[in-house]
Amino acid sequence: MKMVEIISTELIMTNLLINKALQESIADYFKEDDLSRNLNYIQSLPSDEVQCRLKIKDDMILCGLPYFVESFNYLGANLKYEDFKKYEGRQYQKDEMAEIHFTLPFSIALTGERIALNLIQRASSIATYTNKFAVMAKGSGVKILDTRKTLPGYRALEKYAVVTGGGNNHRFGQSDMWMVKDNHKSFFGGVKEAIDFFKSKNSFYTPIEVEIHDLSELKLALNEGVKHIMLDNFSPDEIREAVKEKPSDVTFEVSGGVRLNTLENYLIEGVDAISIGALTYDAPAVDLSLKYSRG
Repeated sequence: MKMVEIISTELIMTNLLINKALQESIADYFKEDDLSRNLNYIQSLPSDEVQCRLKIKDDMILCGLPYFVESFNYLGANLKYEDFKKYEGRQYQKDEMAEIHFTLPFSIALTGERIALNLIQRASSIATYTNKFAVMAKGSGVKILDTRKTLPGYRALEKYAVVTGGGNNHRFGQSDMWMVKDNHKSFFGGVKEAIDFFKSKNSFYTPIEVEIHDLSELKLALNEGVKHIMLDNFSPDEIREAVKEKPSDVTFEVSGGVRLNTLENYLIEGVDAISIGALTYDAPAVDLSLKYSRG
């Protein structure tokens, strides 16, 4: 097979896989617009081609183009993600006044615009905010993690944006890792009892992480052979005391109220990761718009 044919096949497969991965989510997003309610309106929209300009109007890491492209393809467009891929994850400055140009039928551009823009704006906001944390933590050996504090229905998008911004993903779902939290300890009667409950699940490859709140709980968790410890709402001084007890084969994760203006205080030797819910629930919005004109 000639090289050009191999590349063409790879491009087709990439577009197909992205389409299949996002198809169900995109369909759910369009249900909210309920296109079937007004068939006359849909039929009346002209299908003339228009020149589209995605305008980047803020300092940002651009993220979410796979979702952006598939929002229009869901409606029948034939955009190729490979034509947009070079822009994904790129850092832009507001004064660049950067634009991404492409062509769509007017009916598809108008119908898909709001959903496509909502998705790329949300993803870009999270990627941009996450990158601020990742840049500050660079060289410290501490990874920046997200949490499950994501908007229902948008977890995949938001966690994708965290990685694009230079962060790392924590659990996607509850059973990715058994996490012993306060309510488990309270219900089952303590750290050991809660750990025993999760050990009883016989999930051979599912690790256990214990959320602890003082050094006595840390010792209990380590005595039970737990390999992942979350130091929840520990002060920097308390973290320094805790890492003195850290075995070489155990990971320490810090969590609880860490913000951009306090992050530097928690970049402590011996800490492996800091999980920050604010990456997804508190990211400041960035500004993008979509404009189009007749050719």
